[in-house]
Amino acid sequence: MATRYKALNERLIDFIDGQKIFFVASAAATGHVNLSPKGMDVFRVLGPNRVCYLDLTGSGNETAAHSLADGRLTVMFCAFEGPPLILRLYGRSTVLARGTAAYDELLANRYSGHELLGSRQIVVLDFDLVQTSCGYGVPLFDYAGDRDTLTRWAEAKERKEGLVEYRRQKNTVSIDGFPTGLVEKDADPAEA
Repeated sequence: MATRYKALNERLIDFIDGQKIFFVASAAATGHVNLSPKGMDVFRVLGPNRVCYLDLTGSGNETAAHSLADGRLTVMFCAFEGPPLILRLYGRSTVLARGTAAYDELLANRYSGHELLGSRQIVVLDFDLVQTSCGYGVPLFDYAGDRDTLTRWAEAKERKEGLVEYRRQKNTVSIDGFPTGLVEKDADPAEA
């Protein structure tokens, strides 16, 4: 039932464009495997073997740590409405730090220059294997909308001690003690 591809085709890109949620899985050679759900309008297809997502501040930063330690990353989409399908992208990740030229260029070209409140980095995945499978066991769900909880949380952080300080405290090492590469030397632009 599984089909392998070397790259995305138009049908698979259309499927990705219609999804409201995706999952990322990463790991270093040792330690815990991380699996995270991602939502909101942050995922972009950059080419047949390259995608990215705007990564928002969270309670941890495991994907960035695993990107530095090993780089392996899998992204998975599941059809929760319409015909069943599971799509996985297997490859290697790179994390673009907020405020770097590469980050700013992707933000300008793929996000219309719009940085969501709480954005901390862009994760780029270069992949060499695309796999689809049936998804027959995935239940049907109706999409009701994005939660506004993360946005409200980020707004509150900005009014209090700030997102940059939160990231310094919570996002610089993984749960296994691996560095994430997140270094914010300058003040948050919102505070300037």
